[in-house]
Amino acid sequence: MSTNPSRKEVTHDRIVRTAARIIRHKGYDGMGVADIMKEAGLTHGGFYAHFESRNALLAEAADQAGAESLERLGKVAAGAPTGQSLQVLVDTYLADANATVPDWGGCTMAALGSDTARQDPEVRRAFTRRTREFIDLVARQLPGWGQPGQHEQAMATLSCMVGALILSRAVDDPELGQAIRRAAREHLHDTP
Repeated sequence: MSTNPSRKEVTHDRIVRTAARIIRHKGYDGMGVADIMKEAGLTHGGFYAHFESRNALLAEAADQAGAESLERLGKVAAGAPTGQSLQVLVDTYLADANATVPDWGGCTMAALGSDTARQDPEVRRAFTRRTREFIDLVARQLPGWGQPGQHEQAMATLSCMVGALILSRAVDDPELGQAIRRAAREHLHDTP
């Protein structure tokens, strides 16, 4: 058996990666199938050879975008000095660069969180799975990982991170946005 992906698999992956990038930038409703296919260098007519519906593509795109976010942040945590992975993860996540150029490669949860609640179940399912993985990533960085209460602490930490990023991106005052992220960083660094 060949382990090389087929041409159709490569094309399918290109469409999904393109859609993942676009939904982080424009949201689920900010793009049409024709736009995605054009951006992927394909014709609109080939779409249904890969997906049974736009929602099927959105589910895969949400999953892909979440996987990309987790991969980046997982590398950040893995590269941190011993005992500092949570602090480095929080600082990276709430950095100015992540707030000012958020869409193309930023956190899927911050870019699409409130929008996802209005999507079909298959899109929400993909988002939920990646959210659970993000909670687990944060939990593994907490001191005393595996102890009672750590899962709840990870959920609270993630909620603070994502919420601070969403608010800092939403306000039209850059100083307020920085202050929101700084307050969240300080709070999370002070939390046991």
